[in-house]
Amino acid sequence: MTTDHLSDQALLLRVRPRQLLLLAALDAERHLGRAAQSMNVTQPAATKLLLQLEESLGEKLFERLARGMRPTPAGEVLIRYARRVLTDFGAVREEMGALRSGLSGALRLAAVPGAVPALLAPALLEYRRRHPQVALAVAVGTSDVVLAQLARGDVDLVLGRLTEGFSEEEFDITPLLEEAMQVVVRKGHPVFARKRLQLHELGDWSWVLQPAGSPQRGRLEAALREVGVHQRLDYIETASTTVTTALVAGSDMAALMPTSLAAHYARLGALRVAPITLPIRLPAIDVIVPRERPLSPAAQQFRALLRERA
Repeated sequence: MTTDHLSDQALLLRVRPRQLLLLAALDAERHLGRAAQSMNVTQPAATKLLLQLEESLGEKLFERLARGMRPTPAGEVLIRYARRVLTDFGAVREEMGALRSGLSGALRLAAVPGAVPALLAPALLEYRRRHPQVALAVAVGTSDVVLAQLARGDVDLVLGRLTEGFSEEEFDITPLLEEAMQVVVRKGHPVFARKRLQLHELGDWSWVLQPAGSPQRGRLEAALREVGVHQRLDYIETASTTVTTALVAGSDMAALMPTSLAAHYARLGALRVAPITLPIRLPAIDVIVPRERPLSPAAQQFRALLRERA
């Protein structure tokens, strides 16, 4: 019997939780009798559940073998769905329990430097106020570094940008903040004797730049090429915001920073924004989490807070 005429909602109403539990048990046991035993039901009852599910969906889900059962391609698809439902339900129960008792445990975060002033720091302060029992750890690095940490499971959540080598299929991504880039220099830099800079003049400056392959460095070099600057820039390369700030504050070197980060250091009196408007915008900073790895209640609450504030 075909079910193509049914809506997703109508079809979902035909699927019972016990049938999803049976699918997961059959996937683990590959034998109807053992699957029934693991669910504390009789084998005839398990057989009836499976037949009803196959009839409801209009699909054969398992092949009966001489010594067990094997899922069909349609069965493999539905097993993945069943496991996801069961995993998500477990995470929901864990989160509800955590909310009743107050969140605890640990939350490991990683972010690109540009996310710190406008996104990460305010969210951390609010999160700590709401959930004082959660231990917080923060790492800062370029997007490729923090994404690698996330992929390895070293951190729970990342504030950054998807870079080459990482697929959107691996992660759940929510854009939060898009900013322009600005040139920052020390407070007494000679450039402030002038009213306006031209973009091509930046090719003669000394720079502190992020490593090759970073989005902001690539966009600066592309913008300079467009105005005829093809010579190799004079620069020191570092991914550290601390090193960048120290070098710029103690010399006539310049650096690129997102607007919020530049404003942060300007408020502290460490740096100033140079009088030039750059034709450079970076992709939005995203909150990025693994698609296939359930978030802890602590991480779920932090992501919700970021979305709320954004």
